[in-house]
Amino acid sequence: MEGPRALVLARARTFLDIIKVEHTVFALPFAYLGMVLAADGLPPARAALWITVAMVAARTLAMAVNRVVDRALDARNPRTMHRALARGLMPPRAVVALACGALVVFELAAWQLNAFVFALSPLALLFLLGYHYTKRFTWLSHWILGFTDGIAPAGAWAAVRGSLDAPALLLWFAVTVWIAGFDLLYACQDVEVDRREGLYSVPAVFGVAAALRCARINHALTVCALAALGALLHLGWPYWIGVTLAAILLGYENALVKPHDLSRLTFAFFNVNGYISLIVFFATLLALFLRRA
Repeated sequence: MEGPRALVLARARTFLDIIKVEHTVFALPFAYLGMVLAADGLPPARAALWITVAMVAARTLAMAVNRVVDRALDARNPRTMHRALARGLMPPRAVVALACGALVVFELAAWQLNAFVFALSPLALLFLLGYHYTKRFTWLSHWILGFTDGIAPAGAWAAVRGSLDAPALLLWFAVTVWIAGFDLLYACQDVEVDRREGLYSVPAVFGVAAALRCARINHALTVCALAALGALLHLGWPYWIGVTLAAILLGYENALVKPHDLSRLTFAFFNVNGYISLIVFFATLLALFLRRA
C-alpha cells in the first residue's frame, strides 16, 4: 500500500508544483476585490464559495495547459528546463486529464453562480485555453495575458451583480495593465531564447530598455485606473492609502530592474506583486466596512 500511496502523493506534489499553487496570492485577492466591491461589503457565503472554486479551477486549468503547451520550449530554455514536464517527471496526458477536471469544475461553479456568468463562461475559457499560443504570433501577448487574468475580478463582480458594470470594466482594465506590466518585466529574462525560438515578446522584438519603459507606463495606468475606481465608487481613506502603497511598490518594482541588470527580477515578480494585491484588497475591504459602520 505504501508504494501506490507514495506515488499518488508524489504525483500530487508534482502537479501542485506545475500549477504553482502558491502564486494564487497574486490573482485571488483581485477576484475577491471584484466580489466585495459588487456586494459593497461581504457577499453571501454561497457566492463567495463558488467564486473561490471558479477562480482556483480557472487558474489550475490555465497553468496546466500552459505547461503542457510549452513543455518542449521549456526544455530548451535554461531558466525553465527544470520544470516537471520539461524533465518528464509527469506524463502530459495526466496533466491534460487534471486540466479537463478543472474545466468541468469551473463550468460547474459558473452554473452555480448565475445564468449571466454561465453564459459568459465560454468566452473566459477561450482566453484561458488560448492565451498560451499568442506569444507564437504577436508581441501583444503580455496584454492578452493581463486581459485573461482580469476576467477574474470582472467575473466575480458579475457573480454578485449578474451584470458587468462600469466599475467591473475599470477593475478589469487595472488588472490587465498591472499583469501586462510585470509580464513585460519577467519576459526580459528570456530575450535570447525568445529570439532563437521565434517567439514574440516586447523585449525580444523591441529590446529590454523599451520593455522596461512600457512596463512603467502600464503600471502608471494601473494606478490611474485604481484611482478612477475609487473616485467612481466613493471609497474612503483606507482605499486611498492602499492605492498609494501600491503605487510606491510598483515604482520600487520597476526601479529594481535595469536594462543591464536583471538579477533582482525574481524578487520583484514574486514578492512585490503579492504585496500589492493583498494591500489593495484589504484596504478596499476596510474602506467598505467603515462606510457601512
